[in-house]
Amino acid sequence: MSRKMLLPLFLLPLLAACSDQRAAFEIDGSSQHSLTLIRVQNFFWQKTADYSLVAARMPDCMRRHEIGPGNADTRIEVYAPGNDAWILKQGQRMFVVETRTCQGFARLDQVPDGGTGPLQGVFQMRAGNLSFVAAPQGDAPATN
Repeated sequence: MSRKMLLPLFLLPLLAACSDQRAAFEIDGSSQHSLTLIRVQNFFWQKTADYSLVAARMPDCMRRHEIGPGNADTRIEVYAPGNDAWILKQGQRMFVVETRTCQGFARLDQVPDGGTGPLQGVFQMRAGNLSFVAAPQGDAPATN
């Protein structure tokens, strides 16, 4: 085989290195009402990934919001302050998203006056896969 033919074979593992993973938090146990985290890592050796969130309450609304880059193994906590609003905490960064119209999304500079509400669970990497791990019922204190 010529060198020109071998080069694509050697580059194939690099092309296959892109990781696009998704995990969903099903609100009230319904796939029709959910928050889905999307994690895209272009190369396996990168220590960062790009994150976005899809807020959905079907059939009324669905919208994708960009969270931006973060650590490839970051944990994103999900809190429920009420009124179909959700607070996401990624390290020191916090965002609020709503699922009434799926339009509202903003970065928070500080914890809201009413607190974050109870912890619902955490998006995290487990055994190389993105997953949502629900918080134990009754053991999720509100954060102020």
